[in-house]
Amino acid sequence: MKALISVSDKTGIVDFAKGLEKNGVEIISTGGTFKKLKEEGVNVKEISELTGFPECLDGRVKTLHPKVHAGILAIRDKKEHMDQLKELGIDTIDFVVVNLYPFKQTILKDGVTREECIENIDIGGPTMLRSAAKNYQDVAVITNPEDYEVVLKELEENGKVSKDTKFRLMQRVFEHTANYDAMIASYIKEQRHDYELPEKLTLTYEKVQDMRYGENPHQKAALYKEIGKCEGSLTTAKQLNGKELSFNNINDTNGALELLKEFEEPTVVACKHGNPCGVGSDENIYNAWKKAFNADKTSIFGGIVVSNREITEQIAEEMSKIFLEVIVAPSYEPKALEILKAKKNVRVLELENISKKQNENALDVKKINGGVIVQTIDSKLLDEYEVVTNRKPTEKELEDLLFTWKIVKYVKSNGIALGKDKQSIGIGPGQVNRIWATKQAVEHGEELIEKGITKGAVLASDAFFPFSDCVEEAHKAGITAIIQPGGSIKDQDSIDKCNEYGITMLFTKMRHFRH
Repeated sequence: MKALISVSDKTGIVDFAKGLEKNGVEIISTGGTFKKLKEEGVNVKEISELTGFPECLDGRVKTLHPKVHAGILAIRDKKEHMDQLKELGIDTIDFVVVNLYPFKQTILKDGVTREECIENIDIGGPTMLRSAAKNYQDVAVITNPEDYEVVLKELEENGKVSKDTKFRLMQRVFEHTANYDAMIASYIKEQRHDYELPEKLTLTYEKVQDMRYGENPHQKAALYKEIGKCEGSLTTAKQLNGKELSFNNINDTNGALELLKEFEEPTVVACKHGNPCGVGSDENIYNAWKKAFNADKTSIFGGIVVSNREITEQIAEEMSKIFLEVIVAPSYEPKALEILKAKKNVRVLELENISKKQNENALDVKKINGGVIVQTIDSKLLDEYEVVTNRKPTEKELEDLLFTWKIVKYVKSNGIALGKDKQSIGIGPGQVNRIWATKQAVEHGEELIEKGITKGAVLASDAFFPFSDCVEEAHKAGITAIIQPGGSIKDQDSIDKCNEYGITMLFTKMRHFRH
């Protein structure tokens, strides 16, 4: 039996090669792997001894040879194949141990050039892997060091690797090569400046962890990470305390983080079931926390809190008095962390670069029955705004309007958000009509904070008003300014109603549906 070994990840390869050798397997290798095995005392032959042809073109061509691929692809039970090998003087290759050029590690390096990345696209490796996987009945093909132990165990106990194991190893191969090719395609896409959604969509992710279950206990779930640095992503957060994150924890926390990224000033976002329930901004993070907490002391219970500044001891003391599922911040004061760790169930995460936004061409992918729908993420807030009423907003109103517009962007449609003094004071998410969302937002402000809080507040709507009834409701609540996309055939009705009540209204000409 012969094994061809050519690996970039040399974890465990020396012990594996020695184990093969102990079981009567002849070792053939290439380049750096050959050198490593030779230095460690493995009786190894160089690939050129097998092919009778030297490696050339800086190592670009070494395994692309009939003596390699015929030896892998020959069907052992097919007499014609074996007769041809004998006639051509070719031996079979029974083990192919290959993992590919470090393309991923290369593209993640700082300052790497396009030429260096392209040079690290493996050609011979995927070809050998696919050949061996196609002929899995006769060839054991290993791409992952985790599989070395099981292969050696079966070889030692049975003198061969079982067909079931070979089939599982074949599956690993096509996952490995598909991931590799998708990485290359993704990298090349990012190098283009005329990006469009591709004709054929191939995405690849790497598993970070399995989860106990999905949205509900009967659903399977796992967390996967994009290939890349993913700065500011929950997939790169460091968990400092608490139980393993659940599917719902991750989904809800991601929504809170994306809203948080809209703010540069000290800001805290509280989120529940994917919707913001309290948002506060201020000159210092403690005041921002108080605003977020006071915005909805009821819904924050069992919720998620994210902060774009360090969590202080003072904030941690107050957080510890309520039940929170997840807390995320760029850092924690030592005493703050000590306080939070005393609550064993709260999941405390540290996320560097928490304010880092996604690339504007990042994809938002949703599964539907039989396919997926894909769009680029909603990366814009607004390009411009137009005052469409007689009264213009005051400086204070404009500040609150833009603050609240950021919030409503992350509220499920139909969504309405009320804001005042850089604090959310009422949110109406996910209603089937806009007047219900408006009424809910007003009721939340009046019930959860204090009576009269909506007086002098502003209102943001994720999409246009189809009727003027939302303006009527806003007027009753004492709201003085509204921001919405505009674009309804009845826009003038809403404008006229605002003018009648002295409410200022801005059109952004950009909606933010969130379905």
